[in-house]
Amino acid sequence: MFQDMIKNPYTFKTVTTDIVQVLNHLKIQSAHFVGISLGTIIIRNLAELAPERVKTMVLGGAVTRLDAKSQILVKTGNLFKHFLPYMWLYGLFAYIVMPQKTQKESRLMFINDAKKLCQKEFKRWFKLAADVNPLMKYFKERELPIPTLYLMGGNDYMFIKPVKEMVSKHKNSFLTEFDNCGHVCNVERPDEFNQHSIAFIQRYQTLPA
Repeated sequence: MFQDMIKNPYTFKTVTTDIVQVLNHLKIQSAHFVGISLGTIIIRNLAELAPERVKTMVLGGAVTRLDAKSQILVKTGNLFKHFLPYMWLYGLFAYIVMPQKTQKESRLMFINDAKKLCQKEFKRWFKLAADVNPLMKYFKERELPIPTLYLMGGNDYMFIKPVKEMVSKHKNSFLTEFDNCGHVCNVERPDEFNQHSIAFIQRYQTLPA
């Protein structure tokens, strides 16, 4: 059974279904969700597939669209992923997304965590990137009645602009921007990230379970 699981490609739907199964197993009817980067897409997809399970969403370093640079990076990675060691690709990706000196800690964290993956596992996750834009285009056009807080670094140059566009159109979405901060704002500004997240969750704590 495990061998069959690792052979199947990842999709946002299958990963989201895993979360629902965990909630069911733990008998959690609904919860507040906090995610970072790629995790924000999974949380948003969970809210789409099972909105009754999501009280609020706190999305840090949210990925709501891949711009031209991101798409070139993904296509280049797909082209060379069978030939180059995955850590080379991951290191390049981390540096492009987080290029500044102040983001060094975040880059190293990303790279060190990636070392826990094998090449095949990396490829499975990398394939998810191809599904981002079609999925996020749908999300942009469809707003859910779920309170959503975006926590973004002002220097998150690849992702903050589309987030601002989405927040301007969705009445249940809010944006807090951290100055002089990059993509992984929970690492660069952990105290502020936690304070804003907790305050937002507490504001909607009385929502029915």
